[in-house]
Parts: sequence; structure tokens; C-alpha cells
Amino acid sequence: MAAITHPLHSLNVTFRTPTPPSYRFTHIPKLIISAFSTTNKPISGRRLIAAVIGGGPAGSSTAEALASGGVETYLFERSPAGAKPCGGAIPLCMLDEFSIPPELIDRKVTHMKIISPSNLTVDFGKTLKSHEYISMVRREVLDSYLRSRAESKGVTLLKALVTKLDVPTSPNQPYIIHYTVNNRIKYLPVDVVVGADGANSRVAKSIHAGNYACAIAYQERIKLPEDKMEYYQNLAEMYVGDDVSPDFYGWVFPKCDHVAVGTGTVCSKPNIKRYQQGIRSRVLPKIAGGKVIKVEAHPIPEHPRPVRVRGRVALVGDAAGYVTKCSGEGIYFAAKSGRMCGEAIVKASEGGHRMIGESDLRREYLKQWDSNYITTFRFLDLLQHVFYGNNAAREALVELCGDEYVQRMTFESYLYKKLANGNRWEDLKMVSSTIGSLIRCKLVGKEMESFDRRILAKFV
Repeated sequence: MAAITHPLHSLNVTFRTPTPPSYRFTHIPKLIISAFSTTNKPISGRRLIAAVIGGGPAGSSTAEALASGGVETYLFERSPAGAKPCGGAIPLCMLDEFSIPPELIDRKVTHMKIISPSNLTVDFGKTLKSHEYISMVRREVLDSYLRSRAESKGVTLLKALVTKLDVPTSPNQPYIIHYTVNNRIKYLPVDVVVGADGANSRVAKSIHAGNYACAIAYQERIKLPEDKMEYYQNLAEMYVGDDVSPDFYGWVFPKCDHVAVGTGTVCSKPNIKRYQQGIRSRVLPKIAGGKVIKVEAHPIPEHPRPVRVRGRVALVGDAAGYVTKCSGEGIYFAAKSGRMCGEAIVKASEGGHRMIGESDLRREYLKQWDSNYITTFRFLDLLQHVFYGNNAAREALVELCGDEYVQRMTFESYLYKKLANGNRWEDLKMVSSTIGSLIRCKLVGKEMESFDRRILAKFV
């Protein structure tokens, strides 16, 4: 047993030191942070203390970066055995960037089909190279691995429910984490808090980070007969149409021994079970004889929160609203935002030796994140408004996806998380094809006249 006394607060916290994991993890290069001029006060006799609330990819990546950089780190996860409902697709670049071992991957998707409301089917993936694929993982497997790896770097993992965050009234006071373990209320004073606790973030509420629209994702895991599972061996399917979602898409993603069949919506959440029945009806011949082994539902943020940093508190992952429109991708951006936030705290605190403030988090984390990714989020928001509004627009989307140049640009941007190098002539042809598809689907004119010009104004 060990007791910790925060120098800024007269609270003693008792906890059991976790046993280090017995298994080995993929080597990650040592974090190197360059020094810079700061007026932050040095910390005497200890290191900066940070609490990360939430043990998904965002929280684990934050905690690992913090501990690797010299910050005393506590990671709170209330339900380590649980799993967030999630398609489980991660881009190729994430495997190397986050040292994800190959044994965590259930399936390597090399073929995709996108199916329109009229059942027009396009093979989406013809331009993938022989070494390229989309990795499919189960969140319970990925999340557990990332938490254990964070522990191996010195993070203290607490299986506990955080019930309250006391925000200090002066810069020299700590934040107080209230949490329960085995029905006992405990407290932990810390210098810095990172909220990685999902769309319904308690940390976000504590700092009055503002509200945002949330979608609901609903998913069934279905174990299929062997012959039907063989069909989905390396294939993922996306379905669009009013029957599966009024503003998103339905999916069938392969896992280790089952498929995940699900859908999502933001504008018609009370009808989510009806849309789930819609996607099941569309794929019925392919999943006939299957057995539902798990049903999952979870809120998904629709846009970044109005406030993502306040005081010495930062939000990452779903808590910050980092899920892309149009595609619904969140795993990579959760892990990336967590790592960026952790490294920012390490840099600002000079390896845990100095106190940090709100300006440090804004400069080293928020400014860097927005510079790299905010345009991507806005662009995908625009695409969702254009192509997911009605069935005519969805037909145009599927038609456009048949173009190989569109596929190449899409996959290069998705797999490697950087703007693909295009050809100006091909780009012009792609724009012309888009307009042509919209015209054929009777959208240009009537629909575009009513389109919210405030969305377009973000790009001007």
C-alpha cells in the first residue's frame, strides 16, 4: 500500500500499486521533447501529477505519452471489460504510428461495397495496392492492449468510477477527483486533468465546455454460419438510404468470428431500432441463419465542442467531439488527439518539472490540433450535408464512388491521414462528375438553392 499527499492540498489518497504486466509490448521510440522558454513555476520535490479520465484509445494514448515524458499519471477506467459499440475500422497508418501488433487485427479488409437506395452496388477498393488494407479490430481487444501498454510505461490504472471533479478557485490549488472503488468514495488531488470520457463527458460538464449534437450508433454482433462468414472474409459493406438512416449509413463489418451490423442517426434517434431493422432487411440473404450474440448502442459526437480547454483541463477523443462527419471515423482521431495532448503537457511542463496553465494547453495542444485537422472535419461536414440529405443525393454519391480516381484519392487520404497528391486535370474531371451526378439525380438547383450557406462560408 502507498499513500500520496499532494503538496497543494491536505488530502491523503490510499491505493494499491498495480502489478506490472507480465507480457511484453512493441517497442515505442522514447519521447523527446525540446525545451523552450517558459515562465511556469518549477515544481519542487515531485513531478507534475495528471489524471486521465476514460480508458479508451484517447485516454490510454494520453496517459502513455504523459508517463513516458515524466509526468506522474493516473488513468481512470470504470469498466475495463466493456466495449464501446464501434465499427472497429482503423487506417493503415495507425498500425505503425501507434505500434499496433498484427495479432490484434481480426480482419484485413481489401474489398468494399457501397450500395445505393436502389441497390446499385459499386466495388469501392479497386485502387488498393497489394500491401494496403483496412484493419478491423474489436474495441475490447484494442482498448485493453493500449491500457496495459500505458501501465507498462508507469501509468497507475484505477478501475473506478469518477463521480465528480472539483475545479479550483485559484491557480495554486489542485483539481480534486472524486471516485468510487468497491462502493468506497475516494479522492485524488491533481495538477492537470484530461477528459477522455466519451460523448457524455462528466469532465466536460465540470468545466462547462458546452453542448453539442450527438448521433446514436446501434450495432448488433451476429455470428454467421461458416459459408456466409466466408463471404465477409475480407469484405466490408456500406448501405445508404432512408430505410437505413436519414443522415448516415448502415454497415456490415467483419470481425474475428462474426460480423458487426449497425447504423446511426442524429436527426431521428427515437427511430434507431427501425433503421436497424432496415439494414438487417437489406442484408438479410447474406446473414440468414446468423445468431445475434451482442447488441450495443452508444452516443457519437457530431462536431467538436465549443470549449475543449479550460484552466488546466483538456478534452480529447469523443469528449472533445473528434468524430468525423460523413465517415463516422473516431478511433484514429481519439488516439491521435490523446497523444498530442499528452506530449503537449510534457513539453509545457518540461518533463513534469514545471506547472502548466491554460495558455500552454491552448498553444501546444489545441492550436496544433486545429492546424492539422479542423479543415478535414469541416470538409466532411460539408460532404455529409450534400450527399446524405435524401435518396437522390445518395444515388449520386454511389455513382460517384464508381470512379477510380475518386477511389484512389479517398483511400490515400483515409489510409495515410494526409492529403493525397492529385492531378489537376483529374480533379477538374472529378468536380465535373460530381456536378453531373447531382444533376442526373435532380439535386442541383432545387436542393443547392436551399443549402445552408453558412456551411460553405467555413471554407471561404
